[in-house]
Amino acid sequence: MTALDARPAVLGRTELAQVDALWRAANYLAAGQIYLMANPLLREPLRPEQIKPRLLGHWGTSPGLNFVYAHLNRAILTHDLNAMFVTGPGHGGPALLANTWLEGSYTEAWPEVTQDAEGMRELFKQFSFPGGVPSHVAPQVPGSIHEGGELGYSLAHAFGAAFDNPGLIVACVVGDGEAETGPLATSWHANKFLDPVRDGAVLPILHLNGYKIANPTVLSRIAPAELDALLRGYGYEPIYVEGSDPETMHQTMAAALDSAVADLAVIHRGTGRPAWPMIVLRSPKGWTGPAIVDGLPVEGTWRAHQVPLSQVRQNPEHLRQLEQWLRSYRPEELFDSRGRPVADVTAMIPAGERRMGASPHANGGVLLQPLTLPDIAAHAVAVPAPGTTSAEPTRALGRFLRDVFALNADRANFRLFGPDETASNRLDAVYDVTAKQWQAGLEPVDEHLSHDGRVLEVLSEHLCQGWLEGYLLSGRHGLFNCYEAFVHIVDSMVNQHIKWLRVHRQIPWRRPVASLNYLLTSHVWRQDHNGFSHQDPGFVDHIANKSSEVVRIYFPPDTNTLLEVAAHCLRSRDYVNVVVAGKNDSPNWLDAEQAALHCARGVSIWEWASTHTDREPDVVLGCAGDAPTLEVLAAAQILRAELPDLAVRVVNVVDLMRLQPEIEHPHGLGDREFDALFTPDRPVIFAYHGYPWLIHRLAYRRTNHHDMHVRGYTEHGTTTTPFDMLVLNHMDRFQLVIDVIDRVPGLVATAGVLRQRMTEAQGRHRRWILAHGEDLPEILNWAWEG
Repeated sequence: MTALDARPAVLGRTELAQVDALWRAANYLAAGQIYLMANPLLREPLRPEQIKPRLLGHWGTSPGLNFVYAHLNRAILTHDLNAMFVTGPGHGGPALLANTWLEGSYTEAWPEVTQDAEGMRELFKQFSFPGGVPSHVAPQVPGSIHEGGELGYSLAHAFGAAFDNPGLIVACVVGDGEAETGPLATSWHANKFLDPVRDGAVLPILHLNGYKIANPTVLSRIAPAELDALLRGYGYEPIYVEGSDPETMHQTMAAALDSAVADLAVIHRGTGRPAWPMIVLRSPKGWTGPAIVDGLPVEGTWRAHQVPLSQVRQNPEHLRQLEQWLRSYRPEELFDSRGRPVADVTAMIPAGERRMGASPHANGGVLLQPLTLPDIAAHAVAVPAPGTTSAEPTRALGRFLRDVFALNADRANFRLFGPDETASNRLDAVYDVTAKQWQAGLEPVDEHLSHDGRVLEVLSEHLCQGWLEGYLLSGRHGLFNCYEAFVHIVDSMVNQHIKWLRVHRQIPWRRPVASLNYLLTSHVWRQDHNGFSHQDPGFVDHIANKSSEVVRIYFPPDTNTLLEVAAHCLRSRDYVNVVVAGKNDSPNWLDAEQAALHCARGVSIWEWASTHTDREPDVVLGCAGDAPTLEVLAAAQILRAELPDLAVRVVNVVDLMRLQPEIEHPHGLGDREFDALFTPDRPVIFAYHGYPWLIHRLAYRRTNHHDMHVRGYTEHGTTTTPFDMLVLNHMDRFQLVIDVIDRVPGLVATAGVLRQRMTEAQGRHRRWILAHGEDLPEILNWAWEG
């Protein structure tokens, strides 16, 4: 174990006084935010009416965060560091609001919160107050890329920000409660990917204050030797800062940071995989707060987690304790007569962009440079006529992404993330120009591994998501490719990112960042070989519930539309784009020009697949997704041959949110536009990639919703053939023809023979696959004959 308390003091008396003054000032401001709405400088005795009526916030983690922030400021000044701060402990808002106000970055972002007594009063009042700011480190806090409202993602975000940022140190405070989450536990392994030469550094600071809301934390209670072995096993060199005496702790923390900075300087000059420094800070929960309240211990216990004194307005003894607590920081020494921080407080605060609240890396849009994208025409597949050629859509996309890497190599601002599936998802053309980044051991059989690759693969969707979020929010671009069924693992993470973007878009000083782009492939309709466990298209349902300003969902039906959608998504800003596309060889329907027009529209009538286009249709066949599109076209071909007088309109949807009304989503169609496509009064048979009820939800306000009949995945899956998956879920071509017969007035009586033949075809299919183990020849060899 590396202990530093035996080393000579590194802080002179002046430095010690200054760092302590900064810490005390931040502690005072953090406590004031939780309690006060008036009398911010205690110029008079506290009165109950000066206390907030609802006491909200979290004191327990704040003094530790303030301690770390003050010492990082001192290290930045001493060593001329370029650093940013990631706050892992949930609800650490009071600390970061306090420190950014002290350094001035908060007032620069929010000029109405001035750096004086009136601004301090506003800082206090707005915290966890209607019309104010949340208790966590939300987008409103300058210097933040990590909200902390949901635990587990701080370290992944920190590493994401460090990739391709040489010279940047990302200090990441990991709460000991957060350290118990699955995503955080995996994130320790990110040091096996970070390149010491080309990337920045992450300095984890594990803060052991001992407790969560009501329970002790695991890492604070295991034996010190066990903790040390764990952290060293993860590949870190831990430096321990432990205690509660402020003067001793200041000296120890200063020495710890000096040691860590020196180690990082050596690491960046070296080669191979290093043991990265980290700091383990063990300090009391609610440090410097009330020790005893109502006869019960508070400081250093779980009772300090939120509001140590909860009845201040009602209980005179709590009011007296609060005033005593606040005055213990000696605010008259910390702020001048106008309420401004005095020189001893600001002496340890860096200037300009060296202030962590003013780091451009934490407002990534300031640094964002647009990607140079290849010409789509150079990657488009030839389509002389619909369905006459075939291709693997994601393989073509892989070649497109290969050129994205090549064209942006000098900027080093694009990465591809995925959980061990890049080659499986047929994007492996990227390995022509880059490799997978990897710092651990190599074996002769390994392929495409390099210390400086630009593809990041780790079998943790959480870590991929966290890396990408950190990478985007610090001003770069990326794409996350994943099996469709398993992207659900990050449901909660993307929920938090969407919330972040929704608020971020409303803040004028937050500049637009690159969109978070998902490519979901190996999808439900081609997981026939892996079976039921791999069959789940529901991620889009989760996304569709979220903020309409942020979310976009695309179902390109073929290769050229996938290329168009991908290019659009890579150019976009401040969105979460979900693209669902197949990887298997499938027909190409649209040439490059047609694909561009179709994607620009988002939804359109495919005249070449429709019949009797000179009159109103008898039925509309709608589709969204590659497999549904194929089945709709096959059904349309049967209807064309068997019911030649039937007017069939085929409508393909590539932008799913076009189905919503324009008042509900920016991409939504107006009612007249929708009726022009789907008619106001004719039956619509809609084949959809995912769960059918989502289409009903999106279109329930439409004129003709009562006559819209949707087929999709209904949780009928197994290990079987691709076409049998469609039959099991009643979305096969034969079923779609049956649906047309059942829904178009008059056809039940006149097309009974055709309906019977369709039912027989389903039975023949079933008998064939049980006997031969593959789909019928007429299914395998089907081609569009329009």
